[in-house]
Amino acid sequence: MKRPFTIPELHAGPPRTGAHRPPSMKARLAGWQEVASRDSAISQDPEAPGRTRIRVLSLDNHPLFREGIARIVSEEPDMVLVAQASTVREAIQQYREHRPDITLMETRLPDQCGIEALKAIRTEFPAARIMVLTSCEGDVDVRRALKAGASGYLLKNTPPGELLREIRKVHAGQRVVQAELAAKLAEHIGEVALSAREVEVLTLVAAGNRNRDIGERLYIAEETVKAHLKHIREKLGAKDRTEAIAIAVRRGIIRL
Repeated sequence: MKRPFTIPELHAGPPRTGAHRPPSMKARLAGWQEVASRDSAISQDPEAPGRTRIRVLSLDNHPLFREGIARIVSEEPDMVLVAQASTVREAIQQYREHRPDITLMETRLPDQCGIEALKAIRTEFPAARIMVLTSCEGDVDVRRALKAGASGYLLKNTPPGELLREIRKVHAGQRVVQAELAAKLAEHIGEVALSAREVEVLTLVAAGNRNRDIGERLYIAEETVKAHLKHIREKLGAKDRTEAIAIAVRRGIIRL
């Protein structure tokens, strides 16, 4: 004969007394129901009961911009802003706590590059949908973000209505890139990218270092530095090092 299934806590005899009395199963269930009810109230669309709203996390180091995002999102019946962050560290913490449907992320942040936050979140949560919303418009910036797993890339001058439409597209599983940025990507398809060493050399040139100084810092001959600069100019289509720096900054290859 099969023994009846029992929950020990409900059949453990009279309740214990004292300050360390454990909560009953009924109390635990009540607590879980309260949390579930609260979370449901946050994500439910008030104009369409049963339909969940798109939960958004905003990461930007400018308070006024975050406030603008909060206002735009709060006016939409199918969206809700669940958290804000101003640093990469805060963003990762907030993502872990709230698990938003969409994260709007700036890439230029005070503690580290937003791309690192994107990589960290996507590594821990592969299904995360992260949209870059930034002022960085270089084709290399866009390519780097998409390679890291971004679901979208928009500039901060995007009109509110267009931003909302793109959020809904990404939430529906699409990948979006602003038209002008897509054109820049297409313009440089097939070009040979600068090597890591060439980027390093050009960054040091942009910082005002002479060829000899660069050679000493990188433990290479001065003639090797000159050869790197020649290849850099050829790849970027620049006539001199000054133009090479300007092109590299505009495309997002280096930062000043």
